[in-house]
Amino acid sequence: MKIVHGRPDGAMTEERGATFDGTVWADPVLPTTDGVTINSIYFTPGARTHWHRHERGQILQVTTGSGWVCSEGEAPQRLQPGDVVWVPPGERHWHGASSDCAMAHVAISLGTTQWDTPVSEDDYLAAHQQ
Repeated sequence: MKIVHGRPDGAMTEERGATFDGTVWADPVLPTTDGVTINSIYFTPGARTHWHRHERGQILQVTTGSGWVCSEGEAPQRLQPGDVVWVPPGERHWHGASSDCAMAHVAISLGTTQWDTPVSEDDYLAAHQQ
């Protein structure tokens, strides 16, 4: 058993960069333990991940705001507070805030993450046309 007691004194929120577009902040909830990583992620309006996949899948739990999640070859799906997303192992996808509202979610990533290319502006804006 391992108990993680909240945020350690002096811990800083991490600004994410190389695998995200826009301003994204992350707070570790559970450092990688037995191949599981849990982070609380805050996306400013318009911010999003690059395309990526997870070795053993990913669970997203939206806590505030609104945003989008999209699996390759599918239409983007709107996200609202309380939504829970299961992304199967190896499925290429992206997620992030809507263009006019921030979004926060808890991300539970299983196994390693393979990062890919940025989401094109056209693909991102297409989500807002639905």
